[in-house]
Amino acid sequence: MNDTDIYRNQRMGGMIGKGRRTALIIVDFVNGFIDPEVFGGGNTRDAAEATVPVLEAFRARNLPVVFTRIVYADDGSDAGIWCEKVPRLRELTDSSPASHVIDMLKPRAGETVIRKTQASAFFDTNLGSLLRGLNVDAVAVAGATTSGCVRATVVDAISANFRPTVITDCVGDRALGPHEANLFDMRQKYANLVTSGELDALLA
Repeated sequence: MNDTDIYRNQRMGGMIGKGRRTALIIVDFVNGFIDPEVFGGGNTRDAAEATVPVLEAFRARNLPVVFTRIVYADDGSDAGIWCEKVPRLRELTDSSPASHVIDMLKPRAGETVIRKTQASAFFDTNLGSLLRGLNVDAVAVAGATTSGCVRATVVDAISANFRPTVITDCVGDRALGPHEANLFDMRQKYANLVTSGELDALLA
């Protein structure tokens, strides 16, 4: 019996039904998470490049798009325990280029950019109420890193009763082992997984 069989026997890994309206959440595709000298590496740049046509498709359909950035105060006053574990996060201040969305995915006027200090896009932000106000009940997730902020956002999305889909070629990590392991786990327990080419069938 392989790993997938174990989950299947426990009735995991099924598909989540299609929602009424889907928003795209682009998690932390900022300069620092593309640059291997900061927090990037692995397949993060490839994933960001694959997200460009997905972003354009959402814009063409007039579906909501939300970007996230990790941003801390210059004086570190809002840096919590996570920054004890990963001290370099404190460098992601508003004035640091590393904290800004990469140019190829630059937000347009009117598109929402969520500033956060924790891994999940939902934790201590207004994302949930924003999506509900837009009549969104499903989210497609792109971004970095698969094992960190993407996964945390997906878990919180389903916890808040949004229907999550991870776009597999549009999420990246600094190391491919954690990337693949977390895709497997999210497929079994928390989200639909599709490629960017398969996404259209799930959009609402």
